[in-house]
Amino acid sequence: MRTGIGWRHPHYREVLQHQPPVAFLEVHSENFFGEGGAALQVLEQGRALYPVSLHGVGLSLGSAIGIDSRHLEQLHRLVQRTQPLRVSDHASFSLGLAGAGSAPKTVHAADLLPVQFSKEALDTMAANLHRVQDRLGRTLAIENISAYIGWPDRSMDEPSFLCALVQRTGCSLLVDLNNLYVNALNQQLRSSDTDVLQVCRAWLDAIPAAAVAELHLAGHSHGGDLVIDDHGSRVCEEVWGLYQHAIHRFGDVPTLIEWDSDIPSLDVLLQEMRRADAVPVGALP
Repeated sequence: MRTGIGWRHPHYREVLQHQPPVAFLEVHSENFFGEGGAALQVLEQGRALYPVSLHGVGLSLGSAIGIDSRHLEQLHRLVQRTQPLRVSDHASFSLGLAGAGSAPKTVHAADLLPVQFSKEALDTMAANLHRVQDRLGRTLAIENISAYIGWPDRSMDEPSFLCALVQRTGCSLLVDLNNLYVNALNQQLRSSDTDVLQVCRAWLDAIPAAAVAELHLAGHSHGGDLVIDDHGSRVCEEVWGLYQHAIHRFGDVPTLIEWDSDIPSLDVLLQEMRRADAVPVGALP
């Protein structure tokens, strides 16, 4: 068994009561930053039954103004308390400065914004990641994001950027196959000659297998002129095909079924989990 599920509020009680066979539970770190309270108590109960992975959305590793010290200390306390299986966040930024003059204000975009794939952005993210890993005493897994905007100038592509980040910091990678597919679909909407699956497979082939610590599977929605990574439906057949390719390339990598909107019954999540577990290592269709 390699596959876990995203443990969200609607399924807290059912998972604790029925204890379904899953490889691990993944939670969003920031939901458990509070000192005490019901949420942290539930997480501790889950941790007593399953390995837990902490998946963050707020470190803003690509931010030029650095890491928010308070956020890092809250994450450190949570890691110390739960001793998670893995700790992960995104190759993105959300913090910046706004306002003119001598006292600009720090603003939070409340989103995962893409970094520029350049030497300067790599230097920034590597420095921030070193600080985080040193404080946590942990290697982080860094996730590729779904990006709806991009920078006009870049000196490297995304796989090259991520591979360089691994080499510079010793981090690992969390490869989100749905994010990869959504980006390729949106690229196809901008350029009709894009071969979506070929683009995705080439991306996967450019990533060293030893760097990959986890895979994510999720659903998305198509709005006509934009595809949105909403984690609100079953994994589509094309992404299942990419998962076969990824398992062939990377081996028996821990995998997550991620579902964050229009959350279905727990049975549906477990069906998706069992389908992932059934994909044989090293086999391609």
